[in-house]
Amino acid sequence: MASRDDDGLVFVALGGLGEIGMNAGLYGFGPARRRKWLLVDCGIAFAGEDVPGVDLIFPDIRFLEEERDNLVGIVITHAHEDHIGGLAELWPRLGAPVVCTPFAAGLLEVRRLGEPGAPKIPLTVVEQGGRVTLGPFDIEFVAVGHSIPESNALAIRTPLGTVVHTGDWKLDPHPGVGRPTDEKRLTEIGDEGVLALICDSTNVLRDGVSPSEADVAKTLIEVIREAPERVAVTTFASNVARLRAVAEAAAACDREVVVFGRAMDRVVDVATERGYLAGLPPFRSAETFGYLPRNKVVALLTGSQGEPRAALARVANDEHPDIALSAGDRVVFSSRTIPGNEKAVGRIINNLVTRGIDVVTDRDALVHVSGHPRRGELAAMYRWVQPKALVPAHGEALHLTEQAKFARAEGIQSVVRAMNGEMVLLAPGKPAVVDDVPVGRLYKDGMIVVSAGEATIGERRKLAFAGVVSVAIALDAKGEIVGEAQVEVTGLPPATREGEPMLELVADAVADVLDGLPKARRRDPDAVANAVERAVRAEVRHAWGKKPTCHVHVIVV
Repeated sequence: MASRDDDGLVFVALGGLGEIGMNAGLYGFGPARRRKWLLVDCGIAFAGEDVPGVDLIFPDIRFLEEERDNLVGIVITHAHEDHIGGLAELWPRLGAPVVCTPFAAGLLEVRRLGEPGAPKIPLTVVEQGGRVTLGPFDIEFVAVGHSIPESNALAIRTPLGTVVHTGDWKLDPHPGVGRPTDEKRLTEIGDEGVLALICDSTNVLRDGVSPSEADVAKTLIEVIREAPERVAVTTFASNVARLRAVAEAAAACDREVVVFGRAMDRVVDVATERGYLAGLPPFRSAETFGYLPRNKVVALLTGSQGEPRAALARVANDEHPDIALSAGDRVVFSSRTIPGNEKAVGRIINNLVTRGIDVVTDRDALVHVSGHPRRGELAAMYRWVQPKALVPAHGEALHLTEQAKFARAEGIQSVVRAMNGEMVLLAPGKPAVVDDVPVGRLYKDGMIVVSAGEATIGERRKLAFAGVVSVAIALDAKGEIVGEAQVEVTGLPPATREGEPMLELVADAVADVLDGLPKARRRDPDAVANAVERAVRAEVRHAWGKKPTCHVHVIVV
């Protein structure tokens, strides 16, 4: 049995295993007591309605903060928000070198310039195919196809063996922008010997091979050509291949492209600088939209996931200052709705359809393809890399479990399905979960980051469910009531089923409690507050069926 003083190679995810998004994978090498750590990606998840007031969700990195002195670096596989979005907030807590490709570096920089107070992160920029050494880890960037330029798998070489961390990827011989998955290099790495494959699981439930971006490009030409009036296309701002396909389709249909949305502007700037939009007619600015003929314009919009402040939501509500759509116009959702965003996207579609606007989604035509591998693509990756072991990553529990089953059926003997926080020993010996580290979530609440364990969000849920009652009472030193109790209710129904105003119901309950308390108890402000709170909550529950949050302030004058 290996000693704790022997070198070991481990993998543990702080985010991204058991969920979609918030990717943060840790590799550790060395004796258990003094391992060196490498962080791969530092992403975010987007908040849903279950966390009111929260904008973004970050992985809880308390374990890594404790190991900060042993963190040799942070490597970014690609520039999607669920892989790179946590850096600005979390990097100051870690301070380690960050390595990424030029496109990711460009997006980080333009975002920093647009966000006052964002930290200046020192970056080491590596081209696809390049290598860098961080502590005991030798990392090679291997090009893979995905829905953003310069996506990479990582070949992480250590004295105990090589691990291939796929990042997000797919097979597409014609990706439109950027390089396809480098089959030749992955096969060469596999021939050298691969200890373990940490592999994207997102699309494992689908058989076959994903369609190509080239197929989407052809469909977009047809969809735009058939539209008699204005066309608006919404997609992920980071999908530069899709932006290029829309621009080429617009040009083929004698239309001009107008860009809306700050995120879209940022990506266009960086993609232009990197040459990914070369040869296209220049995009027009937002204020030109209203001056172009209705049958000569294509709008590119952010907001494909129903984000309430994005351009498309404002258009759907007829609130955008620069763009308006009307009956006969067409909106194309060149995107897939991320699980959890269905209601928000549905609201936007319904608002558009109600106004007579034609909506085209991937249910109607091939206007979107996934950036993640189906089973046929996974099987190809297994053949090239020939891993001795596999750890499914990037997916909910169902996806991880299904890839584990599929990998075993494809002949991979050692498969470990791990979740966030479970430490997998990759070498020496047979891979297995051997330990766990603390994991969780951090919430971006306005400008403040709080732990998911804080009571704040739970209290907001209660307020949203049953409202709040505030009572202010003044007493003198003898316990006599000074004036009348002041009562305010927020979020409660205006009246009971019998028609009694809710405010009067609460005021009467307060008065009854104060009248019934002996003077000796009224000299104790805490006793008064507790009695009033219990009475108000009970009275409202009897009348309404719900118990509100109740704040009682007792002042001695």
